[in-house]
Amino acid sequence: MEARAQARYIRVTPMKARRVVDLIRGLDATEAQAVLRFAPQAATVPVGKVLDSAIANAVHNHNHPDAETLYVKEAYVDEGPTLKRFRPRAQGRAYRIRKRTSHITVVLGSKEGTR
Repeated sequence: MEARAQARYIRVTPMKARRVVDLIRGLDATEAQAVLRFAPQAATVPVGKVLDSAIANAVHNHNHPDAETLYVKEAYVDEGPTLKRFRPRAQGRAYRIRKRTSHITVVLGSKEGTR
């Protein structure tokens, strides 16, 4: 059984989101929620929402009995489109500002199916 959730076009840089996703990869779902709740990074909010959505998908769509036997099977961050903006600089120049976006994916697996 695999339950997945994906959030696309999230306005956080992929490098910062990957730092957070690396914290929860391989953990139990409830333990991953606790880690995200107390991690200081700002990217924990969208990653936590994707994790909550994946747990809800497992319970409601795949008729999984409880969230206690779920673990984070895969978690990865892909780069989305970059918004390009310009900032005025000295002597009439303009510097490009890149506002990066991310696609966050979390896949949950069942521990009882792996044994």
